[in-house]
Amino acid sequence: MSVKRSTLSYLKWPLIVTAVGLFLSGWLGWETEGTQAGIWSFLLIGSVLAALEISLSFDNAVVNANKLEDMTPVWQRRFLTWGILIAVFGMRIVFPLIIVAVFAWVNPFEAVRLALADPDEYARIIDQSHGAIAAFGGTFLMMVALSFFVDEDKSIDWIEALERRLRKCGSVRGFEIAFVLIIVASICMALPESYQATFLFSAIMGLLVFTMVDGLGTFLDQSSKSVAEIGARGGLGAFLYLEVLDASFSFDGVIGAFALTANILLIAIGLGIGAMYVRSMTIMLVEKSTLQQFRYLEHGAFYSIFALSLIMFLQSLVHIPETITGGIGVALIGLALMSSIRHNKRDALG
Repeated sequence: MSVKRSTLSYLKWPLIVTAVGLFLSGWLGWETEGTQAGIWSFLLIGSVLAALEISLSFDNAVVNANKLEDMTPVWQRRFLTWGILIAVFGMRIVFPLIIVAVFAWVNPFEAVRLALADPDEYARIIDQSHGAIAAFGGTFLMMVALSFFVDEDKSIDWIEALERRLRKCGSVRGFEIAFVLIIVASICMALPESYQATFLFSAIMGLLVFTMVDGLGTFLDQSSKSVAEIGARGGLGAFLYLEVLDASFSFDGVIGAFALTANILLIAIGLGIGAMYVRSMTIMLVEKSTLQQFRYLEHGAFYSIFALSLIMFLQSLVHIPETITGGIGVALIGLALMSSIRHNKRDALG
């Protein structure tokens, strides 16, 4: 990924997908409503969904770029092709269908029928499962963020007073797990008793999946007989890690989308458009070595991830608009970018 390209060239495929996606949104509006108002309504919702996905997932692009830099070119290409297909079709279409099948105790074909023939009931089931999804995603994302900050090998600090103390906590075995469990227990006690078991089980599953994926990545990255084998194994571990991470990031966008529409096809189109921009941002960050040029950008992304995890937990208790969620992420990354620029200017002045 060393080819030099203009910034505008990274928008080629996202713009093509946007044009096709908006055309499909309008066509879907006509087929569903049969009026011009329906066309404009579906176009507007599709555009808002795309913007929602971009604002919620910019930190995802930064973290993806950080991981991709350590992957071999082969595994980079695999993630940016197969990974994006899994992200768009797996998380935006298959994942909501699986949720309905599990929580409504119906087979996958009935879940598809509900999604197409009875979207209101489909949306109601999705909304009912929000607490469990928030517990799983919040736990996984909080472990991701804390693992970055308690890493004793981390040499660059943005908010130095805080991050130095967190690095010291890395010497305490299991600190991040204990911290997350305290948060989970606190939220669980505030929930009605009928929801506590589901919330706790989902949170434990999130912790278990993180431990398994992180452990698998470490195992696959261990020394082996040949350099080629190391690269292949490391690439597979990173690929699996990024797929689960992307899934966790997608929870909030998918759930938030149902607040705008219950039409699963329109949700897939809108979020799919946004996902293409996130993919292009990831490629640009890697090819232009942006993370090296802006030293605090990665820190901003992980603070954003931690904020998102807290919001997902809190959403089990109160509704928090997705505009606030996305706004916090963009603001934190923007502050990190400005701090990086100021640092670069100070360095240039000597």
